[in-house]
Amino acid sequence: MSLELIIIAIVVAAASGWPGLCLGRASVWSERIAAAMMSAAAVVGLAGVVAGICSDARESSGFPWPAAGNSAIGVDALSAFFLVPVFVIGALGAIYGLGYWPQRLHPGSGRKLRLFWGTLVAAMAVLVVARHAMAFLLGWEMMALSAFFLVGTEDEREECRRAAWLYLVATHVGTLALFALFAAWRHATGSYALQPVASDALGLAQMNTLFLLALVAFGLKAGVMPLHFWLPGAHANAPTHVSAILSGVVLKMGVYGLLRFLSLFPDPPAAWGGMILTLGMISCLLGVAFAIGQHDLKRLLAYHSVENIGIILIGLGLAMLGRSAERPEWIVLGLAGCLLHVWNHGLFKSLLFLAAGSVVHATHTREIDHLGGLSEAMPWTATMFLVGAVAICGLPPLNGFVSELLVYLGLLGTLATHGGSGSAAAVAAPVLAMAGALALACFVKVYGAVFLGSARTEACERAREAPATMKGPMLFLALCCALIGTVPVVVGPLLDRVVATWMSSGYRAHPELSSLVPLRAVTALSLSFVALVVVIALMLERRGRAPSRSVTWDCGYAAPTSRMQYSASSFAQMIVRMFRGIVRPRIHDPAIEGVFPLRGEMHSHIDDAVLDRLLLPAGRAVREWFGMLRGFQQGLAQHYVLYILITVLVMLSMQIPIARVVTRMFER
Repeated sequence: MSLELIIIAIVVAAASGWPGLCLGRASVWSERIAAAMMSAAAVVGLAGVVAGICSDARESSGFPWPAAGNSAIGVDALSAFFLVPVFVIGALGAIYGLGYWPQRLHPGSGRKLRLFWGTLVAAMAVLVVARHAMAFLLGWEMMALSAFFLVGTEDEREECRRAAWLYLVATHVGTLALFALFAAWRHATGSYALQPVASDALGLAQMNTLFLLALVAFGLKAGVMPLHFWLPGAHANAPTHVSAILSGVVLKMGVYGLLRFLSLFPDPPAAWGGMILTLGMISCLLGVAFAIGQHDLKRLLAYHSVENIGIILIGLGLAMLGRSAERPEWIVLGLAGCLLHVWNHGLFKSLLFLAAGSVVHATHTREIDHLGGLSEAMPWTATMFLVGAVAICGLPPLNGFVSELLVYLGLLGTLATHGGSGSAAAVAAPVLAMAGALALACFVKVYGAVFLGSARTEACERAREAPATMKGPMLFLALCCALIGTVPVVVGPLLDRVVATWMSSGYRAHPELSSLVPLRAVTALSLSFVALVVVIALMLERRGRAPSRSVTWDCGYAAPTSRMQYSASSFAQMIVRMFRGIVRPRIHDPAIEGVFPLRGEMHSHIDDAVLDRLLLPAGRAVREWFGMLRGFQQGLAQHYVLYILITVLVMLSMQIPIARVVTRMFER
């Protein structure tokens, strides 16, 4: 019944936004019906997911496709694993939107947002269960178009329209790569079915062509650096719960596509694993380096998505190297870390975006330097953001620590070998450690500037806590982060099932995750740590001493102001200077003149390495080059007659046997 339940969930999710089109623009029932239907779809879909994971059988079904015969859909442990964040974040985002994007305040865009939200969730579910190229492309294109309209929800803003169009161009470049990929797959295998091939069915050149096309297509969707150029703008300008599903789920569709496609090859070359590992290290380190210099709260979180996609790719690259080197323990640790981080990133990054959305909802600004002191007015949001920050930094006892631990153990395990694969994988360990340290510094900066200190603007002083419809989804995500972090032993059997589904038949007797990682010991230590924190908190509570209050960073001033406290820019200045050769910040210092200078302002900005420094200048150069051709279009009929005459003369001259005439002249 698992596949039938998932199909029902897809239909209900796709239909969730349609009732609102029949109701008034400001009707509250349209948003309530959409949220209720999305929640029902999530419950039914998760029931199908549980049935699919618990069953060893792989269910499949077919339906007629006019262009390619019988197209197939199916569910196995890998599909079920990726369906979990699709349905969970889909339902939580719909509930969150009741408070964040209410219909009465957004009559012009509320119905559109809920319509395409349901279509997006349904499209991703179709994509995950597809077992045929045509069904896969159907889900992929539905997902791309739905996300385009969601990013462009506030289409009255020029910046929002620009981000949406950039996303559409990028995603359709990936779609073109998918067309080429599936055409090449059909030519090589004789079928559009996404089924494993024999080890000798494809030549090395064919395999490398397929791999590179898959890397471009799925890498663009996943936001792998340097294919990430659409991601910061889309995440920053979309409604915040849309940013949460973009980062937490949509990016993972690229990871799923890469995982599914790589599982079709029984003997991949070692270079594939090395390339994925290298891209993972680049994304991991540069993503956090660009994040730490951002002033926009949502743009900062967007670059951290690039960083975490890098961590996921490091795990996948380790697993691919393990397949090439016939090291099952590398496969298990790398793939388990990759898969678990897919879940974990979906949880804590969605939590961070939803908490950031509460801040934006209360203050109407995303500028970190305009925020401050919000922990007093918004203690719930501050706590939820802190949970997400600890999780994304990979600190115990939350879930980010567990998945990164699996990847670390796999990378460090390669040090025991002396082969090229082992040395290549071991290089990623210090890169991952450096990225973790930079992420910690970045979120110390963010939390301190946004929630601590004193309010920098009147908007912060007037801020109020988010409504219950926004608090509930944040609490659920925080509890999930805590559950996986403190009791990781519960996810071990699930990861074993998914790893077994992905691995080729030659590795069915792979070691279990519990034999490679002391999950029980990690669970015991995490629970002990939580118990210790609770005991200390209770002891402090019993003492009943009121906290003393004083000004911070007064530095001898009798009347300090909020302008004297650290800003996000000043806190990160030293680290940004360390990476100035990469991030290349543009700083505009104020002009200070005289003994009593007037008030001045300092501005700094970090351009995106690909979009602002490469693609946009190249586009302007092409536009200027083609602009030279405008001189030929004067709108005068006599000029166009002259062009026609010149064209006719050139065509007539091409009929003259010039070579024969020249030959005869030389003969004479």
